[in-house]
Amino acid sequence: MSDVKMWGKEEFWGLGFEWDPQWLLTPAQKELQKKLIALCETTLRANAVESDANYVYPRKNFEALASLGLLSLNVPKDLGGLGENHLCAAMVVETIARYGCPSTAMCYTMHLGATAAALLRHHDNPILTDILKRLDKDVLIGTLSYSDPETGSHFWYPISSKAEAFGDGWKVTKKASWTTSGGFADWYIVQTTSPGFAGDYSDLSCFLVTKDEVKANPSEWDGLGLRGNQSGPIVVENAILPKDALVGPIGDGAKSNDEVVDPFFLTCSSACWNGISLAVIDIAKRHTTRKTHNDVGMRVADYPTIQDYVGEAIMDTNACRALDFQMAQALDSVTNNCDWSIHADVDALPRSALLHWLWQVKFEAAKNVAHVVDKMLHATGGTGFRPALQIERYLRDGKAGWVMGPTNEVLRQFVGKASLLGFGSLDYWNKSINERVLNNEIKKMDDAEKRALAEKLLAEIQPAKVA
Repeated sequence: MSDVKMWGKEEFWGLGFEWDPQWLLTPAQKELQKKLIALCETTLRANAVESDANYVYPRKNFEALASLGLLSLNVPKDLGGLGENHLCAAMVVETIARYGCPSTAMCYTMHLGATAAALLRHHDNPILTDILKRLDKDVLIGTLSYSDPETGSHFWYPISSKAEAFGDGWKVTKKASWTTSGGFADWYIVQTTSPGFAGDYSDLSCFLVTKDEVKANPSEWDGLGLRGNQSGPIVVENAILPKDALVGPIGDGAKSNDEVVDPFFLTCSSACWNGISLAVIDIAKRHTTRKTHNDVGMRVADYPTIQDYVGEAIMDTNACRALDFQMAQALDSVTNNCDWSIHADVDALPRSALLHWLWQVKFEAAKNVAHVVDKMLHATGGTGFRPALQIERYLRDGKAGWVMGPTNEVLRQFVGKASLLGFGSLDYWNKSINERVLNNEIKKMDDAEKRALAEKLLAEIQPAKVA
């Protein structure tokens, strides 16, 4: 690889481009990457320290990203965006997390997800189109709010939220347990049960909500890591919204989630975890090649144990990167390189067929980063334990990967259950009856217990309506 990776006016002190899959990038994407690394060196990385120490939301970093047109990265050129694809989105998030600020990378991931949800249904929607045209000019930060305080990481089940028709528009209530950029984003895509909800939690709808309708207490945010992302509860209470605040048709929520929200979140959050893994490897390289044990005349990097740690970390991380970039390319392939015009047909849902692959991407990246940050702490020893080297901060940031919904426990069960029993067995909305379990439990009952159960069930049956 002839291109030299620079850090300001010096050669970069971590891994060079020979360890990056540069062949995947177009010349324009390589140029964007170069500019972004430079921006990380001058701006984003220093702000990351401030965000972590003082729980500062990284709006300054978003303003810097907007200067490169990155808030509209995937917005079509005819709307003023860069018109880039899924692969470029993964590269940009990884770059921000690796060289700049993981909190910014995560907030930016949610912004890209919200932008994708808007792009999916912006056709003939003037409010969404107007926002998409002004993302960089006005530094309009978006985010997604899909979680629920009663269902945790099962974010597809919004028990505490609702919407109803109100005049020419809508009345929307949303309660969320975790919303990245909560209280700081300028616009939100929120998911609720649909207007006319009749008890079927697969009947979901999405709405555009602006900052002035959101109640949050960002000063209460206190996290182990990713301290700048301000991920906490928000409430939208009986907000009266215009007709065009509905994002897509009524009942479009499940389609939107599977087609763009999950694909963009899983692809880009995985890129964030991969970026953190690379960041700590970079720091470990710098420290271990410069630190000398004068008693034996060896650098720390000369010890075989340290070489083993770093070699395994690079290989495992590049395996995760390869899977993430491969799936980003797959998303590009099925969407004509992230062409949003195909979604003028509301039933065009090509990304959804790849969702179970993206579950695997997130699981592996989140699993890997937890291992790599620990091993690079071991490689840097006592110095790495101190905040000055920054390993400690990245270690705390990386721990969010496993528990961020869908948690790794949820994802590995999804993959295992779907592969063994079929996708229908996942039963997202708790509608299918497991007759095997039911019949087995009934077999354990004696006659009196069966009679009591029968009487209980009969009492719960609604009386038949008389015609």
